[in-house]
Amino acid sequence: MHDSSPPGFSVSGPGDGRSPLVFASPHSGRDYPSAFLAASRLPLAQLRRAEDAMVDGLLDGIDGAPVLRARYARTFLDLNRAADEIDPEMFAGPLSLAWRHTARVSAGLGVLPRLATQGQAIYARKLDPAEAAARITLVHRPWHDRLAVCIERARSRHGYAILVDCHSMPTPPGIRPAQIVLGDRYGNSAAPALVALMERHFAGHGWRVARNSPYAGGYTTEAHGDVASGIHAVQIEIDRALYMDSVTLARHAGFGRVMAAMAGLAQKLANAAPRLGLEPPLQEAAE
Repeated sequence: MHDSSPPGFSVSGPGDGRSPLVFASPHSGRDYPSAFLAASRLPLAQLRRAEDAMVDGLLDGIDGAPVLRARYARTFLDLNRAADEIDPEMFAGPLSLAWRHTARVSAGLGVLPRLATQGQAIYARKLDPAEAAARITLVHRPWHDRLAVCIERARSRHGYAILVDCHSMPTPPGIRPAQIVLGDRYGNSAAPALVALMERHFAGHGWRVARNSPYAGGYTTEAHGDVASGIHAVQIEIDRALYMDSVTLARHAGFGRVMAAMAGLAQKLANAAPRLGLEPPLQEAAE
């Protein structure tokens, strides 16, 4: 059951803070506006390679906690970037929005990506500056505003909140690479006890688990994680080979196993969180 949401995403599950958990899937959107496709030099099949395909479906077994699912494709707007990570060179005139160069912008992977997978340029022409303002205002800001509301309701009710930001990754290179990567910004966005519990959960399913390599967390964990205030944010990267064929983008028999593992994680975190000391430290009384 989905509540009334802005057009850029959907929200399922109770958003009243009854659960300390909030789940998000910012990169699994599959909607490609016709005007975007007309401006793109790449075919839809190529654009789809950038999706965290079907991660939203992997969260379908989660019950009792809010789950935010992006609707628009990552190449249209990347919700795991700051609103001002914009490349002004992409536009045919001056921007009305604040913008700044970051390493991600320089790599062509800002909030409005310039490049798709394998470094291919997305656009055949420069964009109208109004396009940037519209995507940020109508999609990016409402998404992060809703995340913040869900998190704050959970924190107000429980004294802490846990944001689980869910992604997928191509199989990393190397011998026996990680199949699950947990990103907590090198210990800065979540309590160690929480991340350790998540690591044990996935290892218990027989999967190889790594922390912060090659993915330590993005804008979402940085912007919303605030351990000192009792807000813990962890990014999960799931090897796509565990649940889908990366060539055809079709799910295989492993999909159900990963979906069950995600539902089990939600249940385990909800049960164990009260004993993990996730509340912010008590302020010392003034002398």
